[in-house]
Amino acid sequence: MPAVAYGTFRSENNEVGPAVLEAIKAGYRHFDLAHVYGNEKQVGAAFQQAFEEGLVKREDLFITGKLWNSDHDVDIVPQACDHSLNNLGLDYFDMYLIHFPVAWKHTGLETPSWGASELGDTPLIDTWRAMEKLVDAGKCRSIGVSNYPLMLLHDLVTQARVPVSCNQIETHVYYTRESLVNYCLSRNICVTAHTPLGGGAANKETWNTPNPLEDSVVQEIAKNHDISAAQVLLRFLLQRGIVVLPKSVKTHRIKENLDLFGFELNDKEMKDLSGLDKYVSYKTNPNPLNAFIGGPDCFTEAGTDIFD
Repeated sequence: MPAVAYGTFRSENNEVGPAVLEAIKAGYRHFDLAHVYGNEKQVGAAFQQAFEEGLVKREDLFITGKLWNSDHDVDIVPQACDHSLNNLGLDYFDMYLIHFPVAWKHTGLETPSWGASELGDTPLIDTWRAMEKLVDAGKCRSIGVSNYPLMLLHDLVTQARVPVSCNQIETHVYYTRESLVNYCLSRNICVTAHTPLGGGAANKETWNTPNPLEDSVVQEIAKNHDISAAQVLLRFLLQRGIVVLPKSVKTHRIKENLDLFGFELNDKEMKDLSGLDKYVSYKTNPNPLNAFIGGPDCFTEAGTDIFD
């Protein structure tokens, strides 16, 4: 699995296709996708164009997909996987993840639940067993999870027939999550950071969360290396053994986010960056908190926090 992936979250349908092509041209070979992002068909069209133009072959790419919360039912899991593969024009995923550790009632493959979402009754281990069958069938080369806390992940590890290959989580300099990260690494579970820049300006605008790109410590290190603040944040994670998933539709940022191997942060810089940890989740995935509003399983005015 390439250590730097191109993320497609928050990419508009008219932007994501050209951006994926630019990412391939820049050298990205790992792409992180999800059905709920609503842009699989556009991403798939970009892949097909890249194949036809000879930019890459399918086997050159590592493509990750995700099973949405409302598709956890055992009989729905293979249908959801096939639906995503058909959208993308692909025969298999290199990795397929459970997007969140929560099952919602199924609302249709074309209409993944978001809003008045209701808790389902399929145990997570049953969903995992259905995922294992996707590996057996050759639809997925590996399977994993996303947004799993440590003890829930450990519970799965003790029961899994097909090993858990990955836990994709929120982690960045403001939320280093050393226990979870080190647990994963100790069990040969790859950690991928879906918000390696802490959500940046988008999260600051949406949730008024601190933006690590603006942190004086980060900016000073960037100045010393003559690199961007984003490159500092990404390199910090890489040196901790974490795969990073930066996202941008701007060509110069796409290239910059991949240019991470011509410099190294020294021990003091790594220590200073680790010291920025606030031990607080900024719910940057985002947490599907407000998806419950209007439904019977909404337990606060803001929604339902599945991580409480």
